[in-house]
Amino acid sequence: MNPTPMTTPFHDRDTGQRLLTRIGEKLQALGATERAPIRLMEVCGGHTHAIFRHGLAGVMPPGMEFLHGPGCPVCVLPMGRIDDCVAIAEDPRVILATFGDAMRVPGSRKSLLQAKADGADVRMVYSPLDALTLARRNPDREVVFFGLGFETTMPSTALTILRAEREGIANFALFCNHITITPTIKAVLDSPGMAVDGFIGPGHVSMVIGLRPYRFIAERYHRPLVVAGFEPLDVLQSVWMLLDQIGRGVAEIQNQYGRIVPEDGNPQAQAAIAEVFETRAFFEWRGLGSIDESGVAVRDRYARFDAERRFAVRGLTVAEPDSCRCGDVLKGGLKPWQCGLFGGACTPDTPVGALMVSSEGACAAHHQYGGLRKGAA
Repeated sequence: MNPTPMTTPFHDRDTGQRLLTRIGEKLQALGATERAPIRLMEVCGGHTHAIFRHGLAGVMPPGMEFLHGPGCPVCVLPMGRIDDCVAIAEDPRVILATFGDAMRVPGSRKSLLQAKADGADVRMVYSPLDALTLARRNPDREVVFFGLGFETTMPSTALTILRAEREGIANFALFCNHITITPTIKAVLDSPGMAVDGFIGPGHVSMVIGLRPYRFIAERYHRPLVVAGFEPLDVLQSVWMLLDQIGRGVAEIQNQYGRIVPEDGNPQAQAAIAEVFETRAFFEWRGLGSIDESGVAVRDRYARFDAERRFAVRGLTVAEPDSCRCGDVLKGGLKPWQCGLFGGACTPDTPVGALMVSSEGACAAHHQYGGLRKGAA
């Protein structure tokens, strides 16, 4: 594990060692080996970051393999959507407000950071309310918030739209790129040749949506999912819980993160999402292609806040560079270091693929904590 001193109950070294011993016993009982491992996929970028940061893959007993799924919302933004966002930002009437990670995601022409260097008014914010403040302070400009993220960030965006309506702020709009988690998991499970034995479920998303939306994973695909926290012992316990289910021959949806995640999620957050957003028929994901009902759009009743209706958005699909293997990494078919660009042409300072941009991307996390050592993840 990470040599940093453990100062909380969730970092206790002795408890971690006991969990690793129990995990090893489970793997041995299942007959798992390095050549035929149990493969568990985390579908949250926060878990990917935690696994790399704390060195959890490196201390796992033989026979267990982590797969790093499409859980980083910045990392799955397709080039076409980045191009549309850059085009909006280059409109001289516009102040484009965005989260910091999204500024560096490469489009086919340039990133938002490059657009800013070329003169576009692109500003980093920490919340959609910051963008609304910009709109209040700049009534002669159009302020567009680049909204992205899974259900975790949807409520704050929805509530900001509702506040803009209450206050009558007419120069505020949302370029909506919010996405949903369960169609993504379904797409992974439906991928040809994809072998996933269980899922470490996203803690932050589940705070909003609860456990019910995951039931299809167990009922239809017969795979277990355990919603997990983000501390080292959270992840280790969730691994043990998944192995326990596999050993008993059952597939259930369990909640390791019960101290934070309620069974039914957050009804107020769900209500705000339902009020402002509707499901898109399909949405394109970088490296994964179009996934049915995997994104949301602004409802007609709030159309005046929809940047896609207010500005000319082309909505074109732009192919990834042939040499970029982000799609294979997102689906768990490839380790970051197996991409020929990793650590050479593609680094956090000069990202070619989106997985190298955000700290929650598998490539960026591996580059930071795993170095260039093959097999380190």
